[in-house]
Amino acid sequence: MKRAGFTMIELIFVIVILGILAAVAIPKLSATRDDAKIAKIGTNLATAVSDVGARYTSQGKLSGTWADTTNVPLQTTATGMTSASATSVTTAVYLNSDATHNCFKLTALADGNLTIADGTDTTGTICKTAQSRASTLVKTHEFGGIGIVQ
Repeated sequence: MKRAGFTMIELIFVIVILGILAAVAIPKLSATRDDAKIAKIGTNLATAVSDVGARYTSQGKLSGTWADTTNVPLQTTATGMTSASATSVTTAVYLNSDATHNCFKLTALADGNLTIADGTDTTGTICKTAQSRASTLVKTHEFGGIGIVQ
C-alpha cells in the first residue's frame, strides 16, 4: 500500500498543535509591544531631563522653545498630538505614550528648575508601569544651583 499524502487525523493534530502555539505566543507578543512602549517613554523622559540640563548649562538660563531644547516629542495638551516644538520652554508640556495617554508632565522654569510629575493617566497599564519605573525622575531637578551669575 503506497501512501501519497497525510491522513485527516494527522492534519487535525497539526492544526491543534498550531492553535496551542498561537494561543501561547500571541499574548507574549502583545506584552513585548507594551514593554517596548514603556522603555521608549522612560528613555524619552531621561533624554528630556538631560537635554534641559545641558541647555541650562550652556545658556545659563532656560529660554527659547522646546524644539531648541530637546528633540523628544512633547505635547502642549494632556491628550492629543499638539506638538510642543514651537512652545516656550517655560510652558508646561506632556510626555505621552500615544495621543490619548498622559504619562508625565514637565514644567521648566527660567531659573533652571525642571519639575517632572506623574501625568493624569493613572489607569492605563503602560503609563502606570512607566511611572513606577521612572519614579526616580519624578521630582524637581535643580540645574541652576546657587551662586550662578548670568
